Amino acid sequence: MSDEWYTPQWVFEELNVTFDVDVCAPVGGTGIVPAPKHYSIDDDGLVQDWAGFVWMNPPYSKPTPWIDKFVAHNNGIALVPFSKSKWFVNLWNNDNVSMIALPPNLKFVRPDGSSKQIFMQCVLVGVGEKALSALQQCSINKVR
Repeated sequence: MSDEWYTPQWVFEELNVTFDVDVCAPVGGTGIVPAPKHYSIDDDGLVQDWAGFVWMNPPYSKPTPWIDKFVAHNNGIALVPFSKSKWFVNLWNNDNVSMIALPPNLKFVRPDGSSKQIFMQCVLVGVGEKALSALQQCSINKVR
């Protein structure tokens, strides 16, 4: 199964922010994420130095190192699945993390331009003041 599931445009419209870098972009970017810089699998975004306000939709096949780096970076928004995993419990219990549940019928954009749901509900996770402000001003759902 592929990790190539892109965030739909309406999420960024709701957030109404510009990111400095998309740290988990496909090669060439998506044209959807409002960020002037992106790291793809070719760049290995996990080993890059992250600077500024980051967007992250990590590979769901192995999210833990991405989540750990995201929380340590402390400045950005990520889209992750609800999960019965240690990394999700750590996010949930972290007082510096804000979350918004996304609609259960969220459809991701596929590389061929089609859209498709995944079987898990997803959440937006924010760390840092800019992220909290963006989550609070959007109308997607209540901030936790």
